[in-house]
Amino acid sequence: MNEVVYLYGALGVVLIGFYGLARAGHVLQQLLAVNVMGAGVFMLLLALATRHTPADAVPQALVLTGIVVAISTLALGLALIRRLAVEARQAEKRSDQEALHD
Repeated sequence: MNEVVYLYGALGVVLIGFYGLARAGHVLQQLLAVNVMGAGVFMLLLALATRHTPADAVPQALVLTGIVVAISTLALGLALIRRLAVEARQAEKRSDQEALHD
């Protein structure tokens, strides 16, 4: 019975992340929605790992590795979003300066 609750919970978290991704208006919101979907996948893997009497270590190791990869991907995504914002500000300043000189 507990596995079913975890499976439905994982499905719910993935669907919430998918809904957030579909409704996201900003790149940062999209990045966070993808991370929520990843958390749902981790929950699904852990729920499937506990189905056996001794818990299977391979899905647990995959989840731990996935968490590290997700954090690294989040950090890279945040750095790219920040860089994109800086470049957009600089381009706006350049266009404003060109408009003043014309």
